[in-house]
Amino acid sequence: MAKKTERLTDLAVKRLKDPGYHADGRGLYLQVGQNGSKSWLLRFTRDGKQRWMGLGAYPVVSLSEARQLARDKLRLLNEGIDPIELRKSEVTARKLDAARTITFRGCATAYIAAHEPSWHNQKHASQWTNTLKTYAFPKVGERPVQDLDTESILSILEPIWQIKTETASRIRQRIEVILDWAKVRGYRTGENPARWRGHLDKILPKRSRVQKVKHHAAFPYADLPVFFHKLQARQAISARALMFTILTVARTSEVRLMAWSEVDFDKAVWNRPAEHMKAKRPHRVPLTDLAMNILKGMRPFQEMGHKYVFPGLKPEKPMSENTMLKFLQEEMGQDNVTVHGFRSTFRDWAAEMTSYPRELAESALAHIIADKTEAAYLRGDMFERRRELMGAWEGYCLSHDAKDKIVPMRRPRR
Repeated sequence: MAKKTERLTDLAVKRLKDPGYHADGRGLYLQVGQNGSKSWLLRFTRDGKQRWMGLGAYPVVSLSEARQLARDKLRLLNEGIDPIELRKSEVTARKLDAARTITFRGCATAYIAAHEPSWHNQKHASQWTNTLKTYAFPKVGERPVQDLDTESILSILEPIWQIKTETASRIRQRIEVILDWAKVRGYRTGENPARWRGHLDKILPKRSRVQKVKHHAAFPYADLPVFFHKLQARQAISARALMFTILTVARTSEVRLMAWSEVDFDKAVWNRPAEHMKAKRPHRVPLTDLAMNILKGMRPFQEMGHKYVFPGLKPEKPMSENTMLKFLQEEMGQDNVTVHGFRSTFRDWAAEMTSYPRELAESALAHIIADKTEAAYLRGDMFERRRELMGAWEGYCLSHDAKDKIVPMRRPRR
């Protein structure tokens, strides 16, 4: 005996209060919620799987309208069309039609505004805005973000890929992120035309083929003692900061942003916070006698209310970004080296003039050990052994006649 269809009536639908599913026939159900709300559902089987599709709420959709909607969906099923997937594609199409008015510039601006609070400094946000404004917006800024394709991206990258490779690579990465964001927000569909692997890498030459790697110019370690002796004679804050940077082999930004609250004078330790570190993890620095003397000499600025050890012109501001570099090149006559390059000077000295293990020097530089197996065994920070290493480094910096000497030290413990 065939199952009865159209079991419900308008009056029954109106009066039903029991929570649950109430069948009308041909897969149509009235769902009554715990709070008394009512809605229509169609149950059907597709590729051996049972599926449910909402047809609207009652009484906005009446019984007769729900039956007609159910018949329409079942007709699509008979034609081999999944009504749920069809509805999804129609919704996506409507969103994309609306997105035709959303430009790449609009998406980029919205992305930067949403993520800027999580970026570490204002300079990063400025770099995003300036590079896109200079290279991307003139080409595709006013185009609908949905319309951007591979040719659009190449129109931005190809003119600068060979002559400004680093800049072009960063722009590509930023465009890729913005287009991914636009896709998640429903403003575009399809593959990301700015992706590198498996796409643009088949069109553009590798960076290594067109860009020469430029390392920070390092000061020859053999000449360091004489240079350091001359540096000690200078009394400027920039000279003190540069000397401290060399002794601690720290990055320029870490020294610039060094606050008095980070210094433990009793234990002769500089506790670098994670937010100032490139690896985003805290790092302890053992301070040598001369490093401590430099800090003590800067104490009057602390008493004057300066937050930073090496202050700028205002008490709440640190030394400007290029102060040490300008002093090094203009005052000390070292046009071909950088402040960051002294880290390489230390690394070369440790490798060629001492018997300390490589991982100890890497730890002093706050480098992350790439080898996961090696890193697993070195869970500590080798602090006391680093204090010994930094003491030897200070001794070398202060030795005028050390140009051709090996720094004497006992062999490291196994």
